[in-house]
Amino acid sequence: MSRLVAPHGNGTIKPLLIPGVERGEELKRAATLKSVPLTSRETSDLVMLAMGAYTPLDGFMGEADWRGVCLDMKMTSGLFWPIPITLSCDKDLAETIHIEEEVALVDAESGEIMAILEVLEKYKIDKELECEHVFRTTDPAHPGVAKVMAQGDVNLAGRVMALSEGVYPTAYKGLYLRPAETRALFSEKGWSKVAAFQTRNPMHRSHEYLAKIAVEICDGLLIHQVLGKLKPGDIPAEVRVQAIDALVENYFVPGTVIQAGYPIEMRYAGPREALLHALFRQNFGCSHLVIGRDHAGVGSYYGPFDAHHIFDTLTPDSLETEPLKIDITFYCERCGSTATNRTCPHPEEHRLSISGTRLREMFAKHEKIPGEFSRPEVLEVLQAHYDSQA
Repeated sequence: MSRLVAPHGNGTIKPLLIPGVERGEELKRAATLKSVPLTSRETSDLVMLAMGAYTPLDGFMGEADWRGVCLDMKMTSGLFWPIPITLSCDKDLAETIHIEEEVALVDAESGEIMAILEVLEKYKIDKELECEHVFRTTDPAHPGVAKVMAQGDVNLAGRVMALSEGVYPTAYKGLYLRPAETRALFSEKGWSKVAAFQTRNPMHRSHEYLAKIAVEICDGLLIHQVLGKLKPGDIPAEVRVQAIDALVENYFVPGTVIQAGYPIEMRYAGPREALLHALFRQNFGCSHLVIGRDHAGVGSYYGPFDAHHIFDTLTPDSLETEPLKIDITFYCERCGSTATNRTCPHPEEHRLSISGTRLREMFAKHEKIPGEFSRPEVLEVLQAHYDSQA
């Protein structure tokens, strides 16, 4: 019997991707159905459903669940869920779709048929209400708000039969691991306490410090990369993989770390997204999630520790995965080491700080980047990336 945390909700991983032997016939049938285009965010959510990461959901949420999740972070069943998982379409298309009709869900960018949806509900949402509760802002400059405001006027809800996981299994072979696969790996290693480290960036010394705290506390660490669409200017996943591989191979004890990726598209919802990250890490088999400074944030919309505090508002039965709350990390020249506000007594002027803009400038000019900021093997990978972009 597994000693890992149980999957969220019903205790069994629930992938919605149908078996390969049935997929060919269903794809032929899907090609005859009315098509509904998916945005990049909806496609990433569909793949999360397909792989079982959104267990126990069986599709896209109806109006009552949407409202409950927005207002109280609970579905009508009482299941804890912090961010709505919905599918929109434009009003004209929605008017042609009937309740209980099956439609084909098509990735708008690639044209690939991703799934068949049995439409059980059509409804309009209050976009401002969703943004106010999920993002704590209705500012259109916030990337998550912009996505919600740009989506279609009508949501379609119903059960999903997933037919594809898109490009992920082939484009990220060996990195794209489903919840059933990470759970099998953890069990094979004899791990029961596993920490997840969420990243959409290469790992510098401060990230390494956080990760090693997690290794000290748990049996092992899952460095879990975002593979879905990111903000302009973010480092591509394949470069991050090389940089993290270099870090792990040179600076971690062998057998303590697994690197994997998952297909979500960031919403930049700060505290609410931290909860979602913990929820689906529970499905991947992780007992803990590292929550550092401004987790899943963007700009100055959230306080640096809002994602810490939101976990304190949950009832005990909401999640099994627990946060590892860690303060702001930095290198202190007086301490001569990486530290946090809890361990370093020295003022700001002794702390090494390089902004993302300044770091990119340093790579562009081939300036020497301090070894206290990032390991040389990581800097070598990133320098090659920036040189290729020049």
